[in-house]
Amino acid sequence: MPPTSAATLSAAAPRFQSALLAWYRTHARSLPWREAPSLYKTVVSEFMLQQTQVKTALPYFARWLDALPNFAAVAAAPEARILKLWEGLGYYTRARNLHRLSTAVAALPAPPRTPEAWRELPGVGPYTAAAITSISFGAPAACVDGNVVRILARLTADGTTHRDSASAAKVFTPLAESLLNRTHPGDHNQAMMELGATVCFRQKPLCLTCPVRTFCAAAKTGEPEAFPNLAPKQMEQRAVTRLWCERDGALLLHRAAATARRFANVHELPTPEQIGLSEAAAAKQPLLAKKRRGITRFQITESIHRAAAATAKHAGGAELVWVPLAQLDDVTLSGPHRRWVREILAGRAGQE
Repeated sequence: MPPTSAATLSAAAPRFQSALLAWYRTHARSLPWREAPSLYKTVVSEFMLQQTQVKTALPYFARWLDALPNFAAVAAAPEARILKLWEGLGYYTRARNLHRLSTAVAALPAPPRTPEAWRELPGVGPYTAAAITSISFGAPAACVDGNVVRILARLTADGTTHRDSASAAKVFTPLAESLLNRTHPGDHNQAMMELGATVCFRQKPLCLTCPVRTFCAAAKTGEPEAFPNLAPKQMEQRAVTRLWCERDGALLLHRAAATARRFANVHELPTPEQIGLSEAAAAKQPLLAKKRRGITRFQITESIHRAAAATAKHAGGAELVWVPLAQLDDVTLSGPHRRWVREILAGRAGQE
């Protein structure tokens, strides 16, 4: 089966748009940012959904809206509260950018209405700018993320190898623009995202129920999972040692510097280096847990060892803090460390 050319697919755009929009208006999921939609809800949801699945973001979205109902409330909130509300979603730069963006928008006489203007704001790239302005203002801008790349690559059976999803998005953007329903750009973009999230899965796509199956070259090949053709990620293995130090009912935590790029002011269990202990000495301490997690291109194994409070030679520094166990919920911990601390404390309680 030869690939469908972008020109052929673009020529069928009116029929494609009609089939897609009819399906979306019948099958779209009920999501809180789609109910009584607003610019603010759209912005918050788009920031939360960067690198986060919908089901994970839902409780955070509800909590955020309850605490901070508009741009002005976000702008007025201290960063510590912003990070606390974001705790567990990860990629905290998103929260800081949303804070900065809200401050900028709240100071304007009116929010910007074009993708180009939104891209000047913190944390807003081409996809986010297109999503915000098409949904909120009807701007004729196509959204192209990983889901949309997958759909377009399958529609055309384009087997070109791409370095990653971001580079593929640049290649497929002209096709996305040619297929965009300029009468209903916001609904069209949401329909494409919905199709990728609920039908055109990366693995085992539901081709038989796809509303645009008749336009899809990959479905006709019987091998839709072959598209898009993205080069495999080169994962790097890392090992990190963490220490569990308690003193007088308090746990020692390391607070990242306010100038840190990714985890500024976020707490984690300290490393041996941070408390003035050698790796060799730390490895001799009792092992409490070994945890694994992935961050971007890194696979990280973190070993948590119990260490006596006396080993924390530099625990008086500004970035090392003793937090009473009863007050752990009051500080912002990275999501994985929050889970691990709770697990260790729960396991210990079960043994008492």
